[in-house]
Amino acid sequence: MEQHVFAWIGQYGYLAIFALLMFGIAGLPVPDETLLTFCGFLIFRGKLSATATFATAFAGSACGITLSYILGRTFGLALIHRYGKYLRITEDHVHKAHAWFGRVGHWGLTFGYFVPGVRHFTAYAAGMSELEPPQFVLYAYSGGILWVSTFLSLGYFLGERWESVEKNIHQYLIWATVVCAIGLAAYLVWRKRSRAKRP
Repeated sequence: MEQHVFAWIGQYGYLAIFALLMFGIAGLPVPDETLLTFCGFLIFRGKLSATATFATAFAGSACGITLSYILGRTFGLALIHRYGKYLRITEDHVHKAHAWFGRVGHWGLTFGYFVPGVRHFTAYAAGMSELEPPQFVLYAYSGGILWVSTFLSLGYFLGERWESVEKNIHQYLIWATVVCAIGLAAYLVWRKRSRAKRP
């Protein structure tokens, strides 16, 4: 799959970046982080423009996550029952994302991009929860900016070493997610205790 992605980017350029990320975020099996890191490497090599690549990648991810949100808000689980098998999405996946979204709140949209297997479902869960569009846009698009910037920068600064590091990227993401989750939990506990101490 990765070799096909690289070939499509080489042949169709920014159009391929946009389409692959849009469908990847919506649930199709596209290696999103690998794609972005490779694009960062191509920026390093001077094959792609940094500004155009960032704009295209963000637009693709924003369209993908917005599509998932609209589908979740409009159809809910009915769509999963009918078409989920084609996108490898099950009702159990959505329920887990919905529970996770309920625990961490709107920030699940922002940081869900960085959690393997979660970003495909958080927007759907947010739509099912009937999160208001302005709130969705704020948190989801902020996450898209962070996510795209992170992996384009990774590919750019790693240069020729990008492929060797990218092979372990999911392991790094899991550890980073654990650290962020612990930090977020500590912050929420601290905030709750601070409010409890107030008269």
